[in-house]
Amino acid sequence: MTWYFYLFIAISLEVLGTMLLPLSQNFSKLVPTVALLFAYATAFYFLALVSQRLPLAVIYSSWAGLGVFAVAILSNLIYGQALNWKVTLGLFMIIIGVTIVNVYKAS
Repeated sequence: MTWYFYLFIAISLEVLGTMLLPLSQNFSKLVPTVALLFAYATAFYFLALVSQRLPLAVIYSSWAGLGVFAVAILSNLIYGQALNWKVTLGLFMIIIGVTIVNVYKAS
């Protein structure tokens, strides 16, 4: 279970880095740029740790799917970016797909 916690940390840090991209203003603002680089580097460190213990299909589907889901929701909440019903449906389909991959992963 520790490995899934590390995966959650990696996903969270990747989402944090992505959410800081607009604040960095094309890497011209020092603090957001340093924070996002730190978030991405640390996310990849945790991703590398997890890759030694969990199947890559589980890791990457969780990383990509949950990352997209979180960024879309947070972009709506923080930056006011619109989400219509089609996008929302697609986001829930991503969650269903990630869940299926994790439930039926090869042992």
